[in-house]
Amino acid sequence: MQPCPCGTNKSYSDCCKPIHIDHSKAQTPEQLMRSRYSAHVKALLNYIIKTYHPSCNAQIQKEAIQQSIESDWNKLEVINSEDGAYDQEGFVTFKAYYIEQGIQYCLEERSRFIKEDGLWYYIDGSYPDNGSDSNPKNTKLGRNDPCTCGSGKKYKKCCG
Repeated sequence: MQPCPCGTNKSYSDCCKPIHIDHSKAQTPEQLMRSRYSAHVKALLNYIIKTYHPSCNAQIQKEAIQQSIESDWNKLEVINSEDGAYDQEGFVTFKAYYIEQGIQYCLEERSRFIKEDGLWYYIDGSYPDNGSDSNPKNTKLGRNDPCTCGSGKKYKKCCG
């Protein structure tokens, strides 16, 4: 059994793979978020792009998304899943760990998802103010560095 990268203790073929094949199989924001994380691990660029909400214009950010896929993603912790203000909105708070140049980093985000035409999409996310939680090694990002969320924007214009 090949375990699913998203950490559910299910096999990949019983967890995220069916969602990677058919986006509509993600019935909850958490399932979509887990499948997007697994898509990063498995380098499924097109899946990640198509699960961004169309208003995000993810195709324009393809190069930055590709760079985020190239990180060595190694662990996902789902902290919380919650409903939004209306039925077609949901939030998932998570920590995704990756290694870059021998240093482990943690991307912590509260992602917002919306459902349109029967499909859940990632729309945006917010980041904790506590830098030590999101970056355990206290490595400081410069304001002009690319944002770690993979948006393609500079850190100062995105999560900074």
